[in-house]
Amino acid sequence: MESASEVDRRTRRSTRRQINMERHYGMKWKVEERVKYREMLAPEARYIFALDTTNAEKRILFPTIDSEDTIVGFVHYHFTMEEEVPVLYLYELQLVPDVQGKGLGEFMMQLLELIARKNRMGAIVLTVQKSNLSAMKLYISRLRCKLK
Repeated sequence: MESASEVDRRTRRSTRRQINMERHYGMKWKVEERVKYREMLAPEARYIFALDTTNAEKRILFPTIDSEDTIVGFVHYHFTMEEEVPVLYLYELQLVPDVQGKGLGEFMMQLLELIARKNRMGAIVLTVQKSNLSAMKLYISRLRCKLK
């Protein structure tokens, strides 16, 4: 049986995900949500989480995720093949509004670039909704990604 705090955390997490994603998918989100959920639980899924430790009693090198409130962003990626080329496929890069526009997304993309190089990937591939203007600006202007 789940405690009240676990139910509350799960509900807040689900609500945040819905707010972040529904605005870009619109009416299609109900169907896409199931697809995203399967992708996120796939055995090949990899994650990097950004945690806010500013309120921690002491700074530690490897903090644990003790509550959903500490997560300020994450990337979700897989290693896969695209047109016979090994690629790092970025499924999600999500940041809470408070940290957007402060360089964290760019930093997380730099981490992915290092991971892709270390694993001898031919490219980083991602899909972004055209309606997500802040993401489009990050990928095209700041990171000089090419559109296909």
